[in-house]
Amino acid sequence: MLFGSHISTAGGVDKAFKLAESLELEVMQIFTRNQNQWNPKPLAGDVISRFLSERDRTGISPVFSHGSYLINLCSTDETTRERSELALQDELMRCDLLEIPYLVLHPGSHMGQGENLGIEKVARAIDRVFSHLPDGNAMLLLENTAGQGSNLGYRFEQLAEIRDQVEQKHRIGFCFDTCHAHAAGYDMLTEPACRGVFEQVKQILGFENLKVFHFNDSVKPLGSRVDRHEHIGKGSLGTCVFGYLLRKREFKNHPMALETPKSPDYHEDRENLAVLKSLISRKR
Repeated sequence: MLFGSHISTAGGVDKAFKLAESLELEVMQIFTRNQNQWNPKPLAGDVISRFLSERDRTGISPVFSHGSYLINLCSTDETTRERSELALQDELMRCDLLEIPYLVLHPGSHMGQGENLGIEKVARAIDRVFSHLPDGNAMLLLENTAGQGSNLGYRFEQLAEIRDQVEQKHRIGFCFDTCHAHAAGYDMLTEPACRGVFEQVKQILGFENLKVFHFNDSVKPLGSRVDRHEHIGKGSLGTCVFGYLLRKREFKNHPMALETPKSPDYHEDRENLAVLKSLISRKR
């Protein structure tokens, strides 16, 4: 796999490359806008130019983006749903300006409407967003979730159903988060268990549609439905699934990003990456 992490864009998206380079990352995930604001500042032309120049200089590619946590495409509040669609449209446009191929997004929370109606609303919202960007290049990656509260996407079937209901299916892919799958109840504690889970991924989502991984251990136990990230090997998930994925031929060139807790100097990322690299050659 291609090793990466979620990197801060404080001071501008182009600033992330210097930190990523110091960590010897091959890829990275970023926010392209302030995730806590509905109406962030637009990307300046000089920032876009510097971003593309830094990408070429460092060779860190692909860069992929994570969508704002404010976005809920199936909100029961009409104003929030409309804002969410506009925000998603803006994020996809930013990705295209920065030549970012993937935008990772949590499917949304049905807020008591029920999962089936929530899934339908998410699909229709994506259709509307795509209709405003007929020439868009960035692929939207739906991320599996822990199933906390009324969050959709904690079962692979839900992610597949959203994609199946979207008109332009070729613009939809998936991001697999290890912590979220563990919290949602997918047992990946042993190699045979990992094989079983990823056979489900293959059959339900399709390996060809799985584009990005988030590598996170879990504070909470299997099936807790609580999303709390932990450092690699220090949580209830352990290291088995990470070694399995790193050695799996089908994912050889897939990018992954750590979303584990970070200090300002990112020393935890260095430690987590060292643990992951040690797993590649470890005997099964």
